Amino acid sequence: MVRRKRALEIVRPGDGDEAPGRRNRINFFELAYQRIEDLLVNCELRPGQFLTVQDLQTLTGFGRTPVHNAVSTLAADTLITIRPRHGLQIAPIDLARERLLLALRRDLERFVIRLAAERASLSHRNQALHIERVMKDKRATLTLDEFNSLDRRVDSLILAAAGEPFLAHTLRPLHTIYRRIGFIHHSYMPGQADLAGTIDSHLAILSAVANRRIDRAMAASDALIDHMNTMFEGMEAGIDPQLLDCSIEPLLGA
Repeated sequence: MVRRKRALEIVRPGDGDEAPGRRNRINFFELAYQRIEDLLVNCELRPGQFLTVQDLQTLTGFGRTPVHNAVSTLAADTLITIRPRHGLQIAPIDLARERLLLALRRDLERFVIRLAAERASLSHRNQALHIERVMKDKRATLTLDEFNSLDRRVDSLILAAAGEPFLAHTLRPLHTIYRRIGFIHHSYMPGQADLAGTIDSHLAILSAVANRRIDRAMAASDALIDHMNTMFEGMEAGIDPQLLDCSIEPLLGA
C-alpha cells in the first residue's frame, strides 16, 4: 500500500465550480490532459510521486473517463507510469535520458519550424506577431507560469502553421518534458530565475516565422536548444535528487 505524503487539494481553474463547464467529450479530454500537464510541469505532481486515477479526478475536477484517457496518453508519452495493483507514478526525471532526447528534439524542431516558416498563413503570421508583441511588452515582468502559458501557445502555433498532424503527436511530449526541466531550472537552481535568455530565443523564432525567414527560423530553433542544453550542465551536479524523484529517501532524515 502506498502511503500518501501530502493532502490532495488543487482544483483549478474555477475553484468555485463543482465541475468544469459542459463541453463535448474531445474537449473534456483535452482540458483534462492540459490540467494534468500543467500540474506535471509545475511539479505540483512531483516526479516519482505515487497516486491513483481517483486522486487525479479530485485534483483536476474532471470525471473518470477524461482523466483515464489523459492518463493513457501521458503514459504513452512516458510522463506517467502505470503500476499494476499500485496505481500510477509520475515518472521520475532522468537527466541523462532527457539530455540525450534533446538531440532528437533539435532535429524535429528544426524540421517543424522550417515547415512553419514555409507554410505559415497570414493568420498564423498575425498570431506570431501578436504573441511576439505581448512577450516583448511583458518581458521584464513575466512570471514563470505566464511564460509557460505563452510557450505552450507558441508551440501550438508553430505546429498548426507546419500543418502536419504527425509532428504534434511526436513533439508534444517532448515539449512537456523540457517545459518541466525549465521550471525546475528557473525555480530551484541558484541564480537562474532570470528568463531573459529563453524569452529572447522565443522572440527570435516568432519573428522569423512571422516574416517567413526560413534560415533565421532554423538558426533561432538551434539557439533555443543550445540554451536548453546549458540548463543541464548545472542541474546534473547541483540539483537536489529529491526534486527529480520524490521517492528517494532524504539525507539525515531531512
